Amino acid sequence: MSRTTERRADLVVVGAGTMGTWTALLAGRSGRSTILVDAFGAGHPRATSGDENRIIRNSHGTDPFYSRWARRAREHWIALGEQVAEQIFVQAGVLWFAGRRDGFEADSYRTLAALDIPVEHLSPEEVGARWPQVGLDSLSFALFEPEAGFLLARRGVAAAARQFGREGGTFRLADLRPGRTDGHRLLDVVDGAGERIAAGTFVFACGPWLPGLFPEAVGSLIKVTKQDVIYIGPAAGDGRFRSDKLPAWVDYDEAFWGVPAHDERGFKIGPDREGPPFDPSSEDRVVDSSSIDVVRRYLALRFPGLADQPIVETRVCQYETTPDTHFLIDRHPDWDNVWLVGGGSGHGFKHGPAIGEHVVARLDGRAVGPDEERFGLREREPQPGMRTGGHQPARA
Repeated sequence: MSRTTERRADLVVVGAGTMGTWTALLAGRSGRSTILVDAFGAGHPRATSGDENRIIRNSHGTDPFYSRWARRAREHWIALGEQVAEQIFVQAGVLWFAGRRDGFEADSYRTLAALDIPVEHLSPEEVGARWPQVGLDSLSFALFEPEAGFLLARRGVAAAARQFGREGGTFRLADLRPGRTDGHRLLDVVDGAGERIAAGTFVFACGPWLPGLFPEAVGSLIKVTKQDVIYIGPAAGDGRFRSDKLPAWVDYDEAFWGVPAHDERGFKIGPDREGPPFDPSSEDRVVDSSSIDVVRRYLALRFPGLADQPIVETRVCQYETTPDTHFLIDRHPDWDNVWLVGGGSGHGFKHGPAIGEHVVARLDGRAVGPDEERFGLREREPQPGMRTGGHQPARA
């Protein structure tokens, strides 16, 4: 027989990735009694937010909205690190390799300069002088963001969840689905054993599980794909590829990105081509041999000192991508007190605090601004992505 928990919350947030955890933390600070629930725990390896690190950068082409959001999110991540006395943000900088004079990087340079966000336009010779470990073939110029870098993702999400608990929130480990309804309202969520949690409002920020929970509302909007990540081990005694010697980096046109070696782990590189459909709960997380092949070819071009070095770790993550790579943040079409939050599209992790702020503002009744209409639950036309690889596959 099912039962309802004695504690009734103002808000239940389902999903403890970057979007859900920051929503719960900031909702608690707004005065709401909040329960955060995840099926596997905060920062677990199946989650899109569960790998060691994620790039945080301000460059988003001609779109200043995400640049402003990334800048604000950076402040939140830094403040969280200070609160929990852990390093979460590493200001290694982010270096963008531009193969064209007037592509994504040139657009980003103009946008960041207009927003007074620190940015540098570097010739290939200047890149070679600063970072001689970088190969310069086919490089037109580079854009450098000195105040960007990378976030220690798994650690950061777990820290945000712990801070949520310290500030009076409740975390529960449970696999939940929507429960009973009353007209246009959801009354509770329920687990497999029939235990129910009631609340006034619900936020489902379930990452790659969101389309499966709401197939009619979300299924056609978000595509979940397998994304391989590879860690290369530099040669013994070679410190050139560590985070104190090399920034994080992105190659938009070639559809690769990477993070320098940190915390005694390898040099991380991700081919940003779109992978096959992927079930985040049940499928094995084993990288494809083709991903290794394209990584080796790219290393020979841009990081030749790593081209023949061994792979020391591999990870399989996933993207949950919308056609236009804008997030989904909107009310459920049938339930007035349910919000759907997801569609990170490969660039969502860093924005977690800004997404949390936006969700809480919507819960408070704030109207959507013109820039935020992009988040609506609607049909969307495909367009070039806010992440690399959104326009063409990585070259084999």
